Amino acid sequence: MAIFWLTAGALVLASAAALVLGMIRGPRAMTAAGADLQLYRDQLAEVERDAARAVIAPEEAARLRLEISRRLLEADRAAQGAPISTAGPGWPLTTALVGLVLLGTLWLYQQRLGAPGYPDMPLAARVAQAEATRASRPGQALAEADMPAAAPAPADPEFATLMDKLRATVKARPTDLRGLELLAQNEGRLGNFAAAHAAQAQLIAAKGATATAEDHANLAEMRIFAAGGYVSPEAETALQQALSQDAQNGKARFYSGLMLVQTGRPDLAFPIWRALLEQSPPDAPWVAPIRQDIAQLAQVAGVRYELPALPGPDTAAVEAAAGMEAGDRQAMIEGMVEQLNERLAREGGSAEEWARLISSLGVLGQLDRARAIHAEAQTRFAGRADDLAILAAAAKQAGVAE
Repeated sequence: MAIFWLTAGALVLASAAALVLGMIRGPRAMTAAGADLQLYRDQLAEVERDAARAVIAPEEAARLRLEISRRLLEADRAAQGAPISTAGPGWPLTTALVGLVLLGTLWLYQQRLGAPGYPDMPLAARVAQAEATRASRPGQALAEADMPAAAPAPADPEFATLMDKLRATVKARPTDLRGLELLAQNEGRLGNFAAAHAAQAQLIAAKGATATAEDHANLAEMRIFAAGGYVSPEAETALQQALSQDAQNGKARFYSGLMLVQTGRPDLAFPIWRALLEQSPPDAPWVAPIRQDIAQLAQVAGVRYELPALPGPDTAAVEAAAGMEAGDRQAMIEGMVEQLNERLAREGGSAEEWARLISSLGVLGQLDRARAIHAEAQTRFAGRADDLAILAAAAKQAGVAE
């Protein structure tokens, strides 16, 4: 604190001294006559330069010197009769103004725009705060109560009748494993996630020791969906149970990483998501959301990370098929491109993958599709300058840049 105040005080005094000196000295005014003096001196010097370069004749130079000298003498007499004031506002006014500025600055600082005495927050303190936040976060019931009421998903009348029968059957036979499993799945499809996780919890209770890691992971997922993506302590308990039975369960690993992100531990979340991303097949349901957020997560975690490319056709792969028979080559290329197109439309992907699709369509000569894909990708990555630059480069390569 002493060092802070000494440094701040020295800066304030230096600023005040500069203000006082500047205001005491005041502006250096120049009268009209004084301006004329400078103008005529410059004109006289210009005549001398022109005469030296023989730009003007000697007789013309002499005439100009005489005329300018006459005007210079008149301006000099006028300047001597016009006093030039260089005085500033004086010590009293200067002191008052500077004091007002300093007092105003101190008052603003004390209004919590500054925080004197605020301590540094080392890593251990931040970790402790994150753990406290995690321990005190709202429970499942409170999280669900805060969710806005959702409109019921439209259902086919016949399906609605079947659901009513299924609910009645499960109510009459609460240990019917198949009935509970169907009820949990179909309530989830209808968007009734609270009813879905209640049925899933009932299913796990009925199974007892035979409940699998996937059962517990599904329970956690339904609770997370019911809370709008928030991982509650009850959902975390289900995740821990799933991982205790199967440490490689992808769904439980993904949501465990999400919980760590939400509770301020990106340093722990990043290695979980990175390992899961690198070990999972491209069509795993958690791959797309991880790829979308892991670069930002790595930055927050303080890790340099380059997103791995997903398997799919790139320009080199497309051109490498040039040695095949024309029909086979076209079929292979179009098949790879369509697979990538379908996956991006279904799950989304990184800017690099959209760029690969645009480039591949350009190689195939499907310029209208490449142009349409580029337009769609620009909408998806709006406001993200780096990603838009990648897309623009691919569009230029494909020949569809605007």
